[in-house]
Formats: sequence, structure tokens, C-alpha cells
Amino acid sequence: MNQNNDFKCHIWFTEYHNNNVALSVRVKDILYMDKSEFQEIEIIDTYDFGKVLILDNTFQTTEGDEFIYHELISHVPLFTHPNPKNVLVIGGGDGGTVREVVKHKSVEVVDFVELDKKVIEACKKYMPKLSCEIDNEKVNLIITDGIKYVAETNKKYDVIIVDCPDPVGPAKGLFEKEFYKNIFKCLNDDGIMVQQSESPLYNLDLIQNICRYLKEAGFKIIMPYTYPMPTYPSGFWSFTLASKKYSPLEVDEEKIKEALNEMKTKYYDEEVHKGIFLATPKFLKDAIKKVLE
Repeated sequence: MNQNNDFKCHIWFTEYHNNNVALSVRVKDILYMDKSEFQEIEIIDTYDFGKVLILDNTFQTTEGDEFIYHELISHVPLFTHPNPKNVLVIGGGDGGTVREVVKHKSVEVVDFVELDKKVIEACKKYMPKLSCEIDNEKVNLIITDGIKYVAETNKKYDVIIVDCPDPVGPAKGLFEKEFYKNIFKCLNDDGIMVQQSESPLYNLDLIQNICRYLKEAGFKIIMPYTYPMPTYPSGFWSFTLASKKYSPLEVDEEKIKEALNEMKTKYYDEEVHKGIFLATPKFLKDAIKKVLE
């Protein structure tokens, strides 16, 4: 936490993206500070973004913009699959992804694998808008390493969502070749996976590597998609979808529209579903084409 020395002596939190770029938010209150065996955990209350989860001095999620991230990581694969019943969520201890997944009536079981129990406990206490469905009867919480879980489990899933932090520390293995091979193994023959894949502006090489590893693992359809994320580095972020069978561009828009009459979303709808793929920036399409051809 950084103390600003202006005349009002306000407290600010600053995340340094590199030596030349940073994002700062003015802090109302520090709600929680602790250190687990894996990372430093903070939850602060801010003026513009509400409550914010910070891990190792890095923004993870905020009440102000989390709906963009959590709706797109969840509903895109779940509506692409025609009948998702068994879902695996790796990471996302704040609970926002799980909250969106259980909105789907077809989903029967959500195995929620999270490494750090302290993150879940802190978010359930201080960020209930995100963590409100962690105790849902469909959700099976498993406290373990997601890398180890997919390597050892014999279970099969329709959709796997990898809601991971940046590729440093314990999360580094979530971006390596062996992990994607195990994800492929854990999916049914028509399964789909989606992973948080960083900023196309800052991490283009990483996205290329992810697509290369997914192709080597055996996925037939590999498609990154981008979206605005105000509190993440560059404000421009991505997910990467990989599917054994179904394309997100072939979904029935009317089916999505009908489902959304009962399912509350703020960002995602049937037009966004296809639009985020059709509007993929040229520089990203060109970079992915190099590794997939």
C-alpha cells in the first residue's frame, strides 16, 4: 500500500505493470491483510471500483468491473457447448466464475479446484457479491493444486474453465505444455476449455505459446477473444477457448437470447458472444495464424 503525499494525505494502492506504467486507485479502507503459504492477500475498499481483491500486490478482481471478466469466461464456453452438465473450474477463489456457471440449468456438478483456502475464506467474508454461490449444492469445493488435480483425476468434464492468475509462482505451471495435455485428457470427446490468457499488448508471445500447446494437445478449434478490462495491465485482456468439436460461432443465438430472459447478465448477450470473436484485432489474428497453420 502506498501513501500519497498530496495535501489530503489520501492512501492509494498502486500496481506497477512495468518500470514505466502503473495503475493507482484511491483507498477508502483496508478490510483484510494476511499472508498464506502461497501469497500475500489483501482486500481493500476503493472509491471507484468498490471492494478489490489483491494478491501479491496485483489486482485480481474488483466489484466495479468483475462482471465483464466472469461473464465472458463462463458463458462463452457454456453456451458454445449444447448441453454442459459437468464443469471443472480451476482457480478463481473469489467465486465470481462459479457464480456465473451455476446460472446454467443444464449444469449438474461444478468441481471447484482452488489452491489457497484463505482466498476463499476472505472473499466469502468481504466480497459476498462474488462468492455468493461457493456453497451452492451443485458446487464441490476441492482445495488442491489445479495442475496436480488434472494430472491425477480420472473424471471427465464437458467444460473446463481455468480462471488463473498471472503466470508466476504457483500459477506458472498452468501455462505449460503438460497442463494442456492433461486438460485435453480430462475433457469429454466434445469438451471445451477456456483459460485467462493475459494482455495481447503485453503478452502476445504467451498467447502464441498457449495456442501452440493447445494444438499439440489435440484441440481442433482454438480461438482467443479479447475484451476491455479497466483494472488489468493495458486495460485490454484476453481469454483463449479450445474445443474438440463445437465452434462458438455456430451457436444458436435464439437459444442464448431465450436463456438470458431468466439469467441476469450485465455484459454478455447473444451479440457479444459472436462479436468478440468476429472483432478479434488483426495483429492478434496474424500472430495466432503463425502458430496454428
